[in-house]
Formats: sequence, structure tokens, C-alpha cells
Amino acid sequence: MKQALEANKPLAAAADKPPLLKIANIETLYFDRIYALRGLTLAIREREIFAVLGPNGAGKTTLLKTIAGLLKDQPNKGTIEFEGRRIHRLAPERVSGRGIVYVPEDRGLFRELTVKENLEIGCWGRRGREVREDMEFVYGLFPILAERGEQQAETLSGGQQQMLAIARALLRRPKLLMLDEPSLGLAPLVARTVYEALLKIAQTGTTILLVEQNAKLAFSIADYGYIMEAGRIVLEGTAAELQQNQDVQELYLGLGGQDASPKGWRLYKKRRTW
Repeated sequence: MKQALEANKPLAAAADKPPLLKIANIETLYFDRIYALRGLTLAIREREIFAVLGPNGAGKTTLLKTIAGLLKDQPNKGTIEFEGRRIHRLAPERVSGRGIVYVPEDRGLFRELTVKENLEIGCWGRRGREVREDMEFVYGLFPILAERGEQQAETLSGGQQQMLAIARALLRRPKLLMLDEPSLGLAPLVARTVYEALLKIAQTGTTILLVEQNAKLAFSIADYGYIMEAGRIVLEGTAAELQQNQDVQELYLGLGGQDASPKGWRLYKKRRTW
């Protein structure tokens, strides 16, 4: 998938250019005592796709919510900078106003409204030629949305709802698009369609940060990846580097190591190297 579109992809940001998003040693707490993120540090460069992988409970969704300002008075410690300006503990609307748009796992649609009405909400406060151009772009990405314009969002299939959520987010013209489990519950063919659209979105210059459990799908488009466990980044590298890591292969890609049983199971759990 990625190789087929690679020729049209913009060049990655220069290595010496400051990151678009910089997170340093953040700690996020629930109920003022339960650590969801512990000293987490990462950097997101412009015009690239970054994937965050990890098991359930690793803190992936908490990371996105912390960046988006959706957790009151969090992070408890550390800093989050976007375009060189601190954004941690800002209200969600102020974070969004800086150009960060978050698509949650439940897609956040107004289910009783039509497809067209949901998209119009994404254009709130905007008008003129740019809006028409953006609408043409999202309809080009997801033609089914134009066909289903008068249909209520709650009656769409899961894949169509995900397409609508992404389209509505794009109408805010994000600098950083954050997605939580965009392939969750989707049939493989539909998930690939969504990911092909994400690659095209990145080609327009939008930076993407996605949380995903389907490592194969994430690596098919990602430039760089982070592995999270227990609220920490335990491993990072380019998509190619991570795919060659033995622990990643075994734990996330379903590729058995030398100690795997020929029947597909083992008598003990392999010890991670991170």
C-alpha cells in the first residue's frame, strides 16, 4: 500500500528542524494517584505519520487525550509544546484552535444528524472557496459520503462512520491529526481503504499521530513508531527498524522467534529485551 503511493509522498522534515510536537517527561494521573503515563517523552516531526503501538492499558488513549487537553489539570508534570509553544493544561478548544484535531475511538459523531450536517459542523466558522475545495477533497477521499449525504450518521456502517469522522476532522484543516484506533471493528478491506486515505492526507502536508493495535496496518503507512507499555515508551524507531525487531515481530506482528513451538505455542513467555 505504502509503496504504491511513495512516489507522491512529500519529503520528510529535515532532521535538524524543530519537531512539530514535543513532549517531555509528562506524567498523567487519574484520581490524583493512579499513574497512566510515567515520564513519557516523544517528538513528532512535520509531514510524517507516527504510530503508537502497545497492549490494552498501556496508556495510548490517555496520551492522545492529554495532548488534546481533555483531561483536566493534566499532565501533572512535564511539558507539551506545539510549534514551539507550550500547550499542556490548555482547554480543549484552545488546543484545537492551535491546529490539533483529535478523532476518538468512538468517532465522536453527532449520530442523530445526517452525514452532510456532520460535515457542515466541521466547517463551522469557515466559508467561501476554501470550504468548497475542502469538501471536494473529502468527497474525493470517501465518495460514499457524498452518496449518503442525507443519511443519519447512526445508520452508517462502522467503516462509513470512521470515514465521516476523519472527513469532519479534515474540514478543520488540522496541522496535527490524531486518531485513536482508526481500524477498530472494521473489516480488513475497509480498514485498508481508511489507511490508504490517511496516506493521501499525509501527502497534503498534514502530520498524523495514530494509536493502533493492528501493527501490520500501522507499519504499512507509518514513517516512525513508538512502542508503549505501562505508561512509558519502551522502544522507538523507523517503521522499518521496528519491523525488524525480534520482540516487535513476536509480540505485535505474530511472527514466532526461534523458541516458538512448531505447533504455534510455547511453554514459557519470551522475555522482552526492553
